[in-house]
Amino acid sequence: MLSIVLIGTGNVAQQFYEAMGNKNGIKIIQVIGRNKKKLTPFANCPETSTDFKHIYDADIYIIAVNDDSINTVSQHFTNKSGLVVHTSGSMPLSVLADSVRRGVFYPLQTISKERRIDFSEVPICIEAESSEDYELLRELANTISDQVQTMTSEQRKSVHLAAVFVNNFTNHLYHIGNEICDEAGVPFKILNPLILETAKKATQDNILNAQTGPAVRNDKLTMKKHLALLNNKDYRDIYSVLSNSIRKTHEKKL
Repeated sequence: MLSIVLIGTGNVAQQFYEAMGNKNGIKIIQVIGRNKKKLTPFANCPETSTDFKHIYDADIYIIAVNDDSINTVSQHFTNKSGLVVHTSGSMPLSVLADSVRRGVFYPLQTISKERRIDFSEVPICIEAESSEDYELLRELANTISDQVQTMTSEQRKSVHLAAVFVNNFTNHLYHIGNEICDEAGVPFKILNPLILETAKKATQDNILNAQTGPAVRNDKLTMKKHLALLNNKDYRDIYSVLSNSIRKTHEKKL
């Protein structure tokens, strides 16, 4: 059985705790966080603590904290023999302390407290410095996910960037669309079928060929009308930048 110490109390830590807590072959023996109140969701864990000086011995230490804190937190494990991993998509394996067994255990998914994640469908990207540690991480990842992917720090950094485009930026565009609908007195949910169909096409079809809209047609009149409707300068800039990028991408077809 793999023994796990979880470090962190945020969204990723809580979701991992829920996902791993009832799995055969895994036992979370301790959760550590700086804020005692934020340890409340982990009340069923055998041990919770704010004391980084009394960390249990474990097979794997999962550091699920913000990127800026990873190196500092990893220094607490220099006297431990277990594998120390972080969960960041953008930080390299080398951000961890030099003197520890180092690895990465990155879930490629948007994670929030409000929605429980089904990790069986989430790619877990792993990285380690030895074949032994790769197998240890693969064993852990296979207990919660059907998609385990070996990935270098450079590859993961690029994938994380791609994820920002398809998730974070897209979500902001949904927000803009919501505001436009609100101003027009139309419920945003009227766009739900369009959102779902677009996502389906992105996962099933050739993404380039799936592009539609006035920019891909170079419909200047429609785009001019759209810009006139936007009172927010930032939104006009976003519309223009994206439309120009689409036009340039597809200009050979025009």
